[in-house]
Amino acid sequence: MTGIGQRLERRQVALYLAAIAAGALAGWLVPAIAPVFTALITPALGLLLFATFLGVPLADVRRSVRDIRFLGAVLVLNFAIVPVVAFALTRVIAGDRALLLGALLVLLTPCVDYVIVFTGLAGGARDRLLAATPLLMLLQILLLPVYLLLFAGPAATGVIEVGPFARAFLLFIVLPLAAAGLLQTGSRMPRTAGAAHATESVMSALMVPLMMLTLAVVVGSQVSAVGAQAAALVGLVPVYLAFLTVMVAVGVLAARVWRLDAPAARALVFSGATRNSLVVLPLALALPASLQLVPLAVVTQTLVELLGMVILVRLVPRLVPGIRR
Repeated sequence: MTGIGQRLERRQVALYLAAIAAGALAGWLVPAIAPVFTALITPALGLLLFATFLGVPLADVRRSVRDIRFLGAVLVLNFAIVPVVAFALTRVIAGDRALLLGALLVLLTPCVDYVIVFTGLAGGARDRLLAATPLLMLLQILLLPVYLLLFAGPAATGVIEVGPFARAFLLFIVLPLAAAGLLQTGSRMPRTAGAAHATESVMSALMVPLMMLTLAVVVGSQVSAVGAQAAALVGLVPVYLAFLTVMVAVGVLAARVWRLDAPAARALVFSGATRNSLVVLPLALALPASLQLVPLAVVTQTLVELLGMVILVRLVPRLVPGIRR
């Protein structure tokens, strides 16, 4: 299984682009398939994160909690620098309340799920990023209403609910992490070691296929709805592309300022550039009909980001080949 996984990893960028294209084509040609793809997102992402966490020794995560330099860099980047960048970039759409609210919802919330996967694919410190996840989740819940109040006005703060954040944290972090921890424990016990190691081998080989499945169902579930409103949403694409570009550059600079090693630097870049679209989408979908463009604005960011992440998996290691302490 290891050989299969390695061969897939060598072709991962082409395979991810093919998965995105296949999902987009299926969702566009057969719009009725969108609910099926939507239902598959949670299990696909959950399995992907389970496979990812299996490759992260829990002892490394415990050590990473004590990495104050990295945690400080991640928090400052996401909650001090990102809001300034998001505010500046969204001024061009400030006249459209729905587009502004959708863009701010997604840009102000750092990713806590598949960012760990992409970080690992780029040779980043996924264990340290995983250790930062609880703080990232808690602070975005607390600070998102504050930033929306400042950037979009008092009416925007009414859309924030804790429920979707808590549900996503349970499904995408707690359950996969607990399952991976149990399996790692089982691999050290004589009676279960064989089965545990076999499962770890299988899940390692499935990493690329699971990422392909996740990319395909996320894109396929939303491409038809986005396409139907393309004229209204097209102005968001330059904003999201600019955000990715700016945050990659800022992340590289921040890593140098904090004097992070290369794996931590790559993790920092991905944390600053990747947003929490799958978590804030339920918030956007619960809004009234007058704000129907808000969820589509969130989904548009997801589509732009997924394409960007596939490129960054190869680009970021070149940008941060060896930043030393």
